[in-house]
Amino acid sequence: MAIKRYRADADTTIVNAFQPGLKTRGTGANMGEADVSEVFSIYGRETTSSQELSRILTKFPISTISTDRTAGRIPASGSVSFYLRLFSAEHSKTVPRDYTLVAQPVSQSWQEGVGLDLEGYKDLTKGNTGANWMSASNTTAWTTVGGDYVPESICPASVQSFSTGLEDLEINITQMVEDWITGSAGKKFDNYGVGVRLSSSYEAYFSSSTGQNSGSLIDNVNGATKSYYTKRFFARGTQFFFKRPVIEARWNSTVKDDRGDFYYSSSLAPAADNLNVIYLYNYVRGRLTNIPGPDTGAILVSLYSGSSDNSAPSGSKLVLYDGNTNITGGYKSTGIYTASMAITATVSPIATLYDVWHSGSTEYFTGSITPIVLKPAQTVATPTYYMNITNLKGKYRDNETARFNLYIRNKNWSPTIYTVANSTPESTTIVSASYRVFRTMDAFEAIPYGTSSDLYTQLSYDESGNYFDFDMNLLQPGYTYAFKFAFYDTALVSWVEQPPVFKFRVEDYEH
Repeated sequence: MAIKRYRADADTTIVNAFQPGLKTRGTGANMGEADVSEVFSIYGRETTSSQELSRILTKFPISTISTDRTAGRIPASGSVSFYLRLFSAEHSKTVPRDYTLVAQPVSQSWQEGVGLDLEGYKDLTKGNTGANWMSASNTTAWTTVGGDYVPESICPASVQSFSTGLEDLEINITQMVEDWITGSAGKKFDNYGVGVRLSSSYEAYFSSSTGQNSGSLIDNVNGATKSYYTKRFFARGTQFFFKRPVIEARWNSTVKDDRGDFYYSSSLAPAADNLNVIYLYNYVRGRLTNIPGPDTGAILVSLYSGSSDNSAPSGSKLVLYDGNTNITGGYKSTGIYTASMAITATVSPIATLYDVWHSGSTEYFTGSITPIVLKPAQTVATPTYYMNITNLKGKYRDNETARFNLYIRNKNWSPTIYTVANSTPESTTIVSASYRVFRTMDAFEAIPYGTSSDLYTQLSYDESGNYFDFDMNLLQPGYTYAFKFAFYDTALVSWVEQPPVFKFRVEDYEH
């Protein structure tokens, strides 16, 4: 599992725009219960220099993210990226083009409120709960009209440019979230949510005679003298499950264990492809546990050839390509250790290698490896695959995380009677494979392929084949979904989606 979503627990829109009639500004209005939020800037509607602005405030359960990190459900700082995601809401008004939005942490607490009116701005707080353009709550005014934000010297703002104006907002706010997790104890800042607005050069121009903000107007001498009206996003109150504001945690949790796909070094392959990585998984009573000796430090691995009946390691340690007999392995995560190695085949390659994991004279584990000798081909391979999720169930609860085992073999494999009767079916490991999830009734893409820098939907593999973990909480219960897979084709230098579709249903755990 390499993706988790944390849904907003408060949001609202604040404005200094005019109510209908252009006489009174809606600075006291609250939109905390509206099912959409919006950002806009209007220049010159009342006078040639009048300014009307709208900004979004959104807050997320950072304590839940912190708890998940402590429990090991998301990685430590530096190994995970966090993205603020707001989803575009279609509407009948003019959509701005070619502009930039800014996401910046809010520096004081605010109230969500219960206002609904995004048109006439008539849901005024008037002492009731709810933030507005002038006040963070019914008891506390903003220090600066339009909201108080953490200075960029402490936390740089995150930005995204829009061209058509129809795009979703997807901004990397990793540093912001990490600072929220650190909180006041680390002399950073507490979680009061994030403000989303047009960058200052796109918010409307206004020049105050004092050089300071004037009433509800922001002094912005470098602002725009054209309007950007209006960009709307779905708010947390929307009925559309997949359109609610989220912080999305993404990380690469891929395990690439070459034990079942281990190659002897060859002059046919570049140096990187001659390296094999093998893993040790230390399960104690069903859970991964650090080995007391190495703990989170180094561990040694030695390779041996087999005994006369090829059932156990025998003889002396094999000498590796670099002249050493010990490989220094390392700690991957709780109870998991890895070692990288390359070994050259002899004139008669050894059928089975044995890897012994040890520290000094203490041996922890002995495994076996069946190496493959790399051979060139006479034709260009154009493989097609047979695929099956061997443990797929028809239904899953929305509060469970499931592991899916993917069996893959070349579709043109032609076993003999002997191989069918005496061996398990031949399987193929796909080094670069990714999944996506879509809702079957309307083909809505719930989880797209994560094939960019974070690789958050990439499949792992070990000697049993490819697999991945998936958190069903990412999906709305009560619907049928399907997995699709894509494999990276090095010849085409692109991802190729495979034909099979694997369907399953998600049910509400509480019902």
